[in-house]
Amino acid sequence: MATRRYAFGLLDEANHPDSIRATIAEFVSTCIFVFAAEGSALALRQIYKDPGASAGELVVIAVAHAFALFAAVSSSMHVSGGHVNPAVTFGALLGGRISVVRAVYYWIAQLLGSIVASLLLRLVTNNMRPQGFNVSYGVGAAHGLIFEIAMTFGLMYTVYATAIDPKRGTIGNIAPLAIGLVVGANILVGGPFDGACMNPARAFGPALVGWRWHYHWIFWVGPFLGAALAALIYEYIMIPTEPPHAHQPLAPEDY
Repeated sequence: MATRRYAFGLLDEANHPDSIRATIAEFVSTCIFVFAAEGSALALRQIYKDPGASAGELVVIAVAHAFALFAAVSSSMHVSGGHVNPAVTFGALLGGRISVVRAVYYWIAQLLGSIVASLLLRLVTNNMRPQGFNVSYGVGAAHGLIFEIAMTFGLMYTVYATAIDPKRGTIGNIAPLAIGLVVGANILVGGPFDGACMNPARAFGPALVGWRWHYHWIFWVGPFLGAALAALIYEYIMIPTEPPHAHQPLAPEDY
């Protein structure tokens, strides 16, 4: 794991094969995650007339998200760091664990991966509109925003503690599992209120393909604020101060 360093990124990094491989890994892993996660919601809608009305259906969606994210992070962590989430990438950028160039590459790949997954779902489900996310009736925009900030804070803090912290030791071996579990747990808490997004890419593809934009801004602002807060707290309080060093491109396995 690289030490903290803030850098825009060199031209060599922008064209480096490692950057291209990492970007492709983020695209594929995000596509895998969104396809399984959004697909679980569409499957319940196909099976039940009123999906999400029972606790059992909420558990199914939570488990599907946890398993899908566990697989997506595990399959890309050794190549790109397994972000699979623009908010996680933003937190890593604020913490100096990734360059601006790499962050932009990841954001583009993550959004494209989500769009492709949503288009594929619409094709294979015979034109069912992706559900995406929305704030439940009786829950205000402010409540949804605070929910997203709190849940994404927990996600980003877990990412930092298990995958980024240089002192993490062997706990890094279970990072994908821990990340998947905290997302699943948050869905059990926030799912009935705002869907528990925590991931702008997870919201964007289904919103675009299904053309559902109601309160969509919450699922960008909330996760970015929550990830930023967790990253700054963990980076500057939990991780010891590091000696100064020269800026240099990040290795492909670094967050």
